[in-house]
Amino acid sequence: MRAYVFTDKSLERYAGQFVWLSIDTEDAKNTAFLKAHPISVWPTLLVLDPKDKVIFRYAGGGTVPQVRKLLDDGQHAFRGAHSKADTLLVRADALAGQGKQAEAAKAFDEAIAAAPKDWPRLGRASESLVFALLQSRNPQRCAERALTLYPRVRGTGSAVNVAATGLSCATDLDAKSWNRSELTAGLEKATRETLADAGKIKMSADDRSGLYESLVDARDQAKDESSARKLREEWAAFLEGEAAKAKNPDARAVYDSHRLEVYLGLKQPEKAIAMLEQSERDLPKDYNPPARLISAYRAAGRFDDSIAASDRALKLAYGPRKIGIYRSRAATYLAKGDKASARKTMEEAIAYAQSLPGEQVSEAMIASMKKQLDTM
Repeated sequence: MRAYVFTDKSLERYAGQFVWLSIDTEDAKNTAFLKAHPISVWPTLLVLDPKDKVIFRYAGGGTVPQVRKLLDDGQHAFRGAHSKADTLLVRADALAGQGKQAEAAKAFDEAIAAAPKDWPRLGRASESLVFALLQSRNPQRCAERALTLYPRVRGTGSAVNVAATGLSCATDLDAKSWNRSELTAGLEKATRETLADAGKIKMSADDRSGLYESLVDARDQAKDESSARKLREEWAAFLEGEAAKAKNPDARAVYDSHRLEVYLGLKQPEKAIAMLEQSERDLPKDYNPPARLISAYRAAGRFDDSIAASDRALKLAYGPRKIGIYRSRAATYLAKGDKASARKTMEEAIAYAQSLPGEQVSEAMIASMKKQLDTM
C-alpha cells in the first residue's frame, strides 16, 4: 500500500482531517502501542479518537477507492453512530482492536443482524466478521457465515475477502466435519467467481493474488495436482505481468513474496532466485530479499548460499521477523543433514524470542519452537 495506494493524490483531501501515523510493529519502542492495540495482520488500518480509543478497524489492504471508503467510515464512526447497526459495528471494531476476536465476531454478527437492507457498511462488517472468526480459531463458523454472506456482497470489493477467507477456513476443517465438502465447494465456487470478476471489481493486485492462493490451497487439499498446477501457472503469469508494470524496485518487490510462493509450488526455484537476487541488488538495506532467498536457495539444493543469505538477512532484520529467519536457517541445516547446527540455530531462535517484549511474540510461538527443537 505504501507503494501503490498512499501516494495517490486523491487522498490529499483527508490531510487536514486525520493525523497520519505509521507504526513499525517490529520496533521494540512501539510495544506500548501494541499492548493497547494488538496487531496480527499486516497491514491493519486503525482510526483512533483523541483518547487513543479504537473507533474503526480494518485488517488488510485495499485499493485507493476502498481506502477512501474506509476513511469516510472512520469519520462516520467518530462523529457518532446513526443506527443500531452502526453502534454495534463501532463496539465490534473496539473489541477487535483489543484482540478480543471471539467477542468481536459476536458483535459483528449482531451488527449485521440489526442492519437495514441497504446498509453501506455491510461489506466491511462481513469481511471483519469472517476475519474475526478465523482469528478466534473457529473455522466452522467462519466458513458457514462466509458462504451465507457471500451472495450479499457478490460483485463488490468485499467479496474478495469474504470468499477467500471463508475458503481458507473451509479447507482447515477436519475431514470428518459433516458439511466440509459442501462448504469447500460453495466457497471455492464463490472464489472462482470473484476472480473471474477481477475486471469489474476494483481489487488490488495483492487481493487478486490472494484469491489464487486460496484456490491453489483448496486444490492441493483435494490432491488435484493437475488443477493446482494450472492455477499456479495462471497465478505466476499474472504476477509476472504486474511486476513488469512496476515503476520502481520498491513497487516491483511488492510481488516478491507471492512470486516466491508460486515458483516454489511449481518447483521452479531458479526463477525465484533470479528475481530475489535482483531485489537484493536494488534494495540493499531491505532484509526481505535475502530472507526469502534462504528458502529459494534451499529448494534448489544450494545450501551454502542459503546459509549465507540468512547471515545477510539477520544483519539487516530486527524484532520478531528475525525469528522466521532463524527458523528458515535451521530448516536449511536440516535439509543439508547438519542436525547439530540446526539444533544450535533453533536454540538461538528460542533465546532471541524470549528476549523480545511479550507484545511482540506469543508464548504459543515459543512453545512451538521448543517442540520443533525436541523433534530434531
